[in-house]
Amino acid sequence: MIKKGGLGEISLRKVAELAGYSTTVVYSLFEDKAMLISQAMGEDLLELTNAMRRASEAHSNPLDRLRAMGRAYVDFGLKHPDEYAFVFMQKRPHAPNEVARVQHGDPAEDPYAFSRTLFAQWAATGEVSSVVTDVDLMTQIYWEGIHGFTARQLVMGPDDPWFPEVPNDQHLSALIEVLLTGLVRHFAVR
Repeated sequence: MIKKGGLGEISLRKVAELAGYSTTVVYSLFEDKAMLISQAMGEDLLELTNAMRRASEAHSNPLDRLRAMGRAYVDFGLKHPDEYAFVFMQKRPHAPNEVARVQHGDPAEDPYAFSRTLFAQWAATGEVSSVVTDVDLMTQIYWEGIHGFTARQLVMGPDDPWFPEVPNDQHLSALIEVLLTGLVRHFAVR
């Protein structure tokens, strides 16, 4: 349903029809569309978090952990384009945290919270600021960079005439290094 018409196509009534259940059954399981979408996204978010964790755990250096996490994020998006677009590229209603399958802010489940944990660990080394808002900014800037790369690859692809083709690995390596170099410079402890 999502692949055919996007999130706008989803309604509890349509889900009931497709599943062969009465609307009463579906409404008893899902309070509203936001809750249904939140539950549907859960598996993808957990899979992404686990991929990021596995990649980063192979390294002890905080910057290498961030590099590996960024690559795992992009790799997930490129290998799972429909799931990635569903989770990260469509405006959607949000369900309350208490009914979500993935708990917002839990680094074991939430990919953003996991990446923020890596930035907090890096900040704890004293190389960059450990001020809470600075850690939040570093996390968000890095996330926006790797998301932008992933989204452009999915939307435009390698054959898009507007962008000269650069090998993905070379492009991603350069992007990650520019992001981390900029973060070191801007958020250095003064």
